[in-house]
Amino acid sequence: MRTLVIDSATEACSVALFEDGALIGGDYRVLGRGHAELLIPMVAGLPGKGKADRIVVSLGPGSFTGVRVGLAAARGLALAWKVEALGYPTLALIAAMAQAERGSENVTVVMTGGHGEWFVQPFDAEGSAIAELESLSPDDAARQVTAQLVAGTQAAALVAARGSGEALSLLPDARQFTLLPEQFLSPDLTPLYGRPPDARLPGASLPGARLAEGAA
Repeated sequence: MRTLVIDSATEACSVALFEDGALIGGDYRVLGRGHAELLIPMVAGLPGKGKADRIVVSLGPGSFTGVRVGLAAARGLALAWKVEALGYPTLALIAAMAQAERGSENVTVVMTGGHGEWFVQPFDAEGSAIAELESLSPDDAARQVTAQLVAGTQAAALVAARGSGEALSLLPDARQFTLLPEQFLSPDLTPLYGRPPDARLPGASLPGARLAEGAA
């Protein structure tokens, strides 16, 4: 069983190929932009050009463009190879990476969001989410986050703002996929953007949090 993992939801772009749970190839780059141009060549550079029996892709939240690039690639390859595609939340992978580095303890993931806000979600010592994903202002996040361990791109900023805690500055890495609890894998490939849209049609009802616009 080979699994191709794609994570392009943030400024980091990474791919990894696993065989029976063992990493056999991977690529990780911090791009900022340019995911659309480099993602498929990164997959093609993996053993066997990345061909796998299933594909797993990050659903976000993160960059609006990055999330959609990853999902489009996963859907296209799954269709071409006639395999299943599954998704996972980006923040859950970061939480798992933090706990692998610091041991099992509660961790709150804090990532760059849209319009100056941060994506925030807490996880317990077993890696399960203990509250819904939120998009908060930095001030609100500093007031609300109580976990000693904070991970993500804005972890250091949050710890500095509240004056206590331990920060792990992490970006998601597909090569660390096996750390992610299986409970987070889903056949639902709906993007997880993390915040409400900036505009909507007059009289339209607000969509759910999953169908929300994230960082540009």
